[in-house]
Amino acid sequence: MSSDVATVENVGPWWLILIEGILAVIIGVLLFTNPVGASVFLVQVLGIYWLIKGVFMIISMFLDSTMWGWKLFSGIVGIIAGFLIISNEYPLLTTLLVFSVAVIVLGIQGLIMGIVYIVIAFKGGGWGPGILGALSVAIGAILLANALIGATVLPFVLGSFLLVGGIIAIVAAFKMR
Repeated sequence: MSSDVATVENVGPWWLILIEGILAVIIGVLLFTNPVGASVFLVQVLGIYWLIKGVFMIISMFLDSTMWGWKLFSGIVGIIAGFLIISNEYPLLTTLLVFSVAVIVLGIQGLIMGIVYIVIAFKGGGWGPGILGALSVAIGAILLANALIGATVLPFVLGSFLLVGGIIAIVAAFKMR
């Protein structure tokens, strides 16, 4: 048995990957056909996840006291964020806010990584990191300058990634079978 097959088998059973691929394709299609409804649904699911994760984080603090401060902080933040998302009377506004924050975080990350790549290029890394760094800085600046526009486009970007990733997962599942 080759090492490639062994690493693929460690991912999980083929049918589970098939189900994940099908769900990704369905959500991707929904993000294209009904971007507002699908986005609101996904943000509500995220809120429920954050709420449950926050509760479990605080419980884990009592079971394992290592890093208890971080567990307490992240548990409280998760509970507050999850509660604010699922109890809000305006789910569309909450969705737009969550997507805007995600775009701002991606913009800041693009700026930071771009600067790092540019520094690497000037330290002898070559043209590749320099070009990648300049592109990252440009995209980060565009996202930060137009966070609201980025948030409205985000469902289509996510939908694209889910469609492509879902198709790849489906193909991989049938190859594993």
